[in-house]
Formats: sequence, structure tokens, C-alpha cells
Amino acid sequence: MHQSILICHSFMRWLVLLSLLYSIYRAYKGYFFQLSFTKTDNLIRHWTATIAHIQLLFGILVYVQSPIVKYFWRNFKDGIQNLDMAFFGLIHIVLMLAAVIFITIGSALAKRKLSDGQKFKTMLIWFTIALIIIFIAIPWPFSPLANRPYIR
Repeated sequence: MHQSILICHSFMRWLVLLSLLYSIYRAYKGYFFQLSFTKTDNLIRHWTATIAHIQLLFGILVYVQSPIVKYFWRNFKDGIQNLDMAFFGLIHIVLMLAAVIFITIGSALAKRKLSDGQKFKTMLIWFTIALIIIFIAIPWPFSPLANRPYIR
């Protein structure tokens, strides 16, 4: 079961990144070219947040079932000194939770803004911050913190 959820979590990572990048692109284009905030832009904002929340649910399921995380919390003093265990036991979940919070706040604030420019600007700022956090928190194959393959 853990392996199946981990595969879903790994796959969803790409959907999160693609939706976030596309949202940021649309927000950038809309803000700097003073475009109207269309129903499509609103759907993209909404689905980006929804995909991030689904990924968070998969992540929580992986987290509570992970043998690495279980070992980390049972042996905290040893686990915190092991960068790979500390990354998955603490750093990854805290940063990803923060990123989803930024996406959620950005989505909610953009939805409530009155002007189109403010909607785009809000999405652009909050989603870009979330993307930076996500890029730091993903265990890329080249990451010095912890590394995993691109697809599991």
C-alpha cells in the first residue's frame, strides 16, 4: 500500500509543478499585459490549488506510513543527524505544507480581489513563493539534502 501511494505522490508532483508553472505564466502575462481575468484564469487558479491539496493528502498518507519517518521519530536524536532522514522526517513535510498554505492563501486572496490586475498580481506573488519553496523541498536526483529518482 505504501509503495502505491508513493507512486501516486511522485506522479502528482509533476501535475503540481505543471499547474503551478502554468498559473504563474498566466498571472505574469495577465498582470504585465493588463489582460482581463477570465473564467479560464479563475479555473486555472482553482485547479492549481485543488491539485496541490490532493498532493498534500497523498503526502500525508506517505508520511504516516513511511518507514523512514517512523524510524526518524522513534530515534529522533540519531535521525536528526542523518540528513536524508531529517529531510523526510521534518524538512520536506514542513516546507511542502508551507507551500500548500501559500498556494491556498494566494488562491483565496486572488479570488476576492476586485480588479483583474490585483487578481493576477496576487496569484503571481503567492504562487511564485510557493514554487520556490517546492523546488527546495523536492528530493531531486541532484539535491544535496536528499535525492530520489524523478519518477518512482
